[in-house]
Amino acid sequence: MKKLVLPILILISFISFSQNFRTNDISEAEAKAASGLFTTARNMNTDNYDIKYARLELDVDPTQAFISGKVTSHFEAKENMNSVTFELVNNMTVSEVLQRGNSLSFTQNNDDEVVITLPQMQNQGVLDSLSISYSGNPISSGFGSFEIDTHNGRPVMWTLSEPFGAKAWWPCKQDLTDKTDLIDVYITSPRFNQFNEEYIAVSNGLELSQTINGTNKTTHYRHGHPIPAYLVAIAVTNYSVYSHTVANNGNPFDIVNYIYPEDLSYAQTRTPVTVDIINLFADKFEPYPYANEKYGHAQFGWGGGMEHTTVSFMGSLGRGLIAHELGHQWFGDKVTCGSWRDVWLNEGFATYMDGMVVENLDGESDFRSWKENQIYYTTQYPDGSVYIPAQDSTSVSRIFSSRLSYDKASMVIHMLRKKLGDTVFFQGLKDYLNDPLLSYGYAKTPDLIRNMEAASGEDLTEFFNDWIYGEGYPSFTIEWNPGNTGQINVEISQTQSHSSVSYFEVPVPLRFNGTQGETLDLVFDNTSNNQTFEADVPFTVQSVQFDPEYDIISKNNQVVLGTNDLFFDQQLILYPSPTSGLINLQKPKALQVDSIRIFNALGQLLYSEKYSETVDVSKFAKGILFFQVETSGGVINKTIMKN
Repeated sequence: MKKLVLPILILISFISFSQNFRTNDISEAEAKAASGLFTTARNMNTDNYDIKYARLELDVDPTQAFISGKVTSHFEAKENMNSVTFELVNNMTVSEVLQRGNSLSFTQNNDDEVVITLPQMQNQGVLDSLSISYSGNPISSGFGSFEIDTHNGRPVMWTLSEPFGAKAWWPCKQDLTDKTDLIDVYITSPRFNQFNEEYIAVSNGLELSQTINGTNKTTHYRHGHPIPAYLVAIAVTNYSVYSHTVANNGNPFDIVNYIYPEDLSYAQTRTPVTVDIINLFADKFEPYPYANEKYGHAQFGWGGGMEHTTVSFMGSLGRGLIAHELGHQWFGDKVTCGSWRDVWLNEGFATYMDGMVVENLDGESDFRSWKENQIYYTTQYPDGSVYIPAQDSTSVSRIFSSRLSYDKASMVIHMLRKKLGDTVFFQGLKDYLNDPLLSYGYAKTPDLIRNMEAASGEDLTEFFNDWIYGEGYPSFTIEWNPGNTGQINVEISQTQSHSSVSYFEVPVPLRFNGTQGETLDLVFDNTSNNQTFEADVPFTVQSVQFDPEYDIISKNNQVVLGTNDLFFDQQLILYPSPTSGLINLQKPKALQVDSIRIFNALGQLLYSEKYSETVDVSKFAKGILFFQVETSGGVINKTIMKN
C-alpha cells in the first residue's frame, strides 16, 4: 500500500490533488492504515479451510458510519472440521448464519472471531458454504479501514484494509497464505446524494450491472482472480467516470478513472500516461495480469494511494504514484508477499518500477538523479536491513519504513539487475511472476532467490545475505596508479557501516577519464578487501570516478591517486592482448596457480576452471575480459582485450 496521511481538512483542491509524493509519503499512508493491526500473529483458527469464493452483498450510505450486509463464503476443509471461524471485529453484530436455509449456531468473541458450529462433520477435501448476515459501525473499531468523509461538501466513503483491516467491515479470512479465488461484490447505496448527484460505486474487477430499486442502486462487480482480503475494497461518492483504452496487443482493456467532479479537468491531464506505463511494464515483465477486467484509479481522501487489485485508490495523480500503484498489480497483487517480513517484495519492486518509468520516459540523466536520491535516503542511518527482523515483525513503522522497505529495497533490486544484466534479470522476474507455486499466490524472499538463481545459473546467497538480510552499507576507497604503458593499477578497499556484514561483495564500476577527454567505463568484480586489479586503459588517465551512474548503495567514498605503485605480481604474464583466440599464461615455476576465472565488463562470470597454460576465449564476446587467477601468492587480477 502507499501513503496515507489523513488531511486535517478533506477539501481536495487542485493543489492538494496535484502534488507528487516521495516514497516516505507513500509508506506513511500504509503505516496509517496498518496502525494497531500487527499486535498479534495471524489467526491460526482460520487455518483449517481454504477459502474459494466470497459474495459480498453490502449496504452502505456515504453519510452514515454504518454497514450492513451478507457475506457468503465457499470453503474447502483442509482437515476434518466441525466448526469454522471467520474474522470480524467484535463491535459488529452478527444477526444470522445460514447454510442451505438452515440457521447455524455461532458465537462472537473478544478475539474478533465468529465461530460457527457446523451441523455435521465437514470432511477433509469437502467443499461447503454458508452466509453470515451482520451490521454495525466499522469506524468504531478504530482501524481506519472504513472511512466516511466529504469532498467539496459531498459525502464519500471508502475502505482500506492493509494489512489486517478487512475484518473491520466484512467477515473474512485474512492471512498471507490463502487467497479467495473469485469474489462477487454487490454494493447497495442511495442512488443520489442530497444535491441530486448520482452516487457511483467502485470495487475490484469488472462492473457487470447496475440495478435500480426505488431510491437505491445496487452495483455488481466480479473479480475472477485470486485475491487476499486486504486488497478487497469499495468506495462510493458522486464520481465522474472516464476511461482510456490500452491496445494490449489486440486485446484491449479499459483504464477506468473515478474522479471527484471538482478535480476532473486536472485529472484528465494526468491519467493518460498510465497507458504508456502499462505498456512499459508489459514489455519488461509480462502483460497486465487482469486485462480481462480493468485497471482503474479511484480518488479518495488520504494522501498517497493503495494498490487494490484492478483499481488503485489514489490521493494524488503524480506520475510516480501512478507508476508505483500500477507496479503493484504485478508485484504485490498477482504475487503477494507471503509474510510482512517480506514486504520488500511488494514495496521495493513497486518503488523500482517508478524508477524504471523515469529511466524509460525521461532518460538516463533523470534516472541517475532518481538513483542518487534513493541512495541518499537509504544511507541516512548506518543500520537497517531490507528484510524485517523477527523482533520488528509487529512494528508498523519498521515494516513500512520508507528508507528500508522502499528506498533501499528498490536500489538492491537495481544492483541485482546490474549484477545479472538486463536479459537475465528480466527473465528471472518473468519466471518469478509465472512460477506455478507463486503465480496469483504468495511468495517469500527465498522464492525470488530460487527463480533468479535458476535464470542466471549463479549462486546469489552472498548477494542476498549482504544486501537483503544484512544491515547497513559500504564505504569505498579507490586507490589508483599508472602501471605499465596502457595500464592502470587499482586497489579497492571497503569499510562497512554495520557489523552484520563482513564485506559487501558487489561489482564496482569505475570511470577512467583521459587527459584528452576520453572516457572508459569498467566494472571490477570486487569480492575481498584491499583487492588489486590491473586494467588496460588505452589513454593517459587524468582522473577516476567511483560509481559514476549511482548503481551502488554506498556513502563517504573516496578516490585517491596512490603515492607508491601498488603491488602486483609481475611474474604472471598473459599474452597476447588483444587476441581473438588463445591466451597463454606464463608463470614462474615457484608460483602455484590453482584456478582461473574470467569475467566480462559487467562483472558476469564467463569461465571457471583449474589452471591451464592456455585458455580459449574465442567463444566470448568482444571487449575487455578480466582474469582472476588464484595462486599460492594470493589472487592476481589481469585484463586482456578480446577482438
